[in-house]
Amino acid sequence: MDHQALFDETDAREALPKAVAAERKLRQLNSGIEIEGVVSDVTPSNVDELLRGFDLILDGTDNFETRFLLNDFALRSNRPWIYAAAVGSYGLTFTIRPGQTACLACLLETPDASPGLEETCDTIGVLGPVVSLVASLEGAEGLKILSGRSGALHGRLLSCDIWTGRMQSIAVSRNPNCRACVRHEYSYLHGESQPHITMCGRDSVQIHERNRSLNLSALGENLSATGITVKKNDFLLKFTVPPYEMTVFEDGRAILKGSTDPAVARSIYARYIGS
Repeated sequence: MDHQALFDETDAREALPKAVAAERKLRQLNSGIEIEGVVSDVTPSNVDELLRGFDLILDGTDNFETRFLLNDFALRSNRPWIYAAAVGSYGLTFTIRPGQTACLACLLETPDASPGLEETCDTIGVLGPVVSLVASLEGAEGLKILSGRSGALHGRLLSCDIWTGRMQSIAVSRNPNCRACVRHEYSYLHGESQPHITMCGRDSVQIHERNRSLNLSALGENLSATGITVKKNDFLLKFTVPPYEMTVFEDGRAILKGSTDPAVARSIYARYIGS
C-alpha cells in the first residue's frame, strides 16, 4: 500500500515533482485556499527564504539532517514546529514550542534521550496506515496552535504501533545543557548540506549541486543527440542509461535511481551533466 495519497499514476507518467503534484491535488480539494508548491531542497542557505512568514512548520521530511535544520530555524525564529516520523508499523510525533518545550536536540542529541527509530525504511519499509495516523496526530496539534488553543496541546511525545496496537505518551524534559534551545548554538543553520544523500527506501542517491543552474532544454538536446532517451517537462528532466535513471532539476540537483552508491551517482552525473 502506497502511503503517498496525494500522488497517482498520472503524476508518475508526467514525471511531476511531488511538490507540484501535491499542489494540484490540494487545489482540487479546496480552490479557496492559497497553496504554493516549491520544487527545492531545504538547506542552510535557503531555509529562511522558504520558511519565513509562516506561523507553523509541519515535518514531512525523511531524514534527520533536514529535521535538525528545521529545529534550529524554528528555535532561532521563535515559531512552533511539529516533528513526525514513521517506519515499519511504528510512528511518533512531538510538538515543539520554542522556550516552552523540549526541542528535537533535547530529544535526540543527549545520551539519556528517548530512543529514536532504530530501523529504517530501507530495511523494513513503511506501512501506509501508520503514516496516515501520524499525519492526523500532527495535523490535530497544528490546528490547536493555529486556532489559538495552546492549552489543548498535550506537550508529550506520542508514539504508536499500528501492528501491535500499542500507544504511548511520554513526557520529554528540556535538556538544561541543550546546544540548541538553551545555548542557542544553531549549528545546522551554519552548515553545508551533504554533497549527496541516500534516499530512504528508494534505491536512490540524491546529489546536491549548489551554486549552479542548468538549462534543461539545452541539456536535453545534447543528451538526445547521443541517442539517450530523454523525458522533460517544465520542472525537471529525466534520462536513462541502463540500469540507471537520472532525474535532473534546474538548480543542479539530481537523483540517481538504481544505486545507493554515491560514487556511482557522482560518476554518472559528471559524465552526462558535467562536474
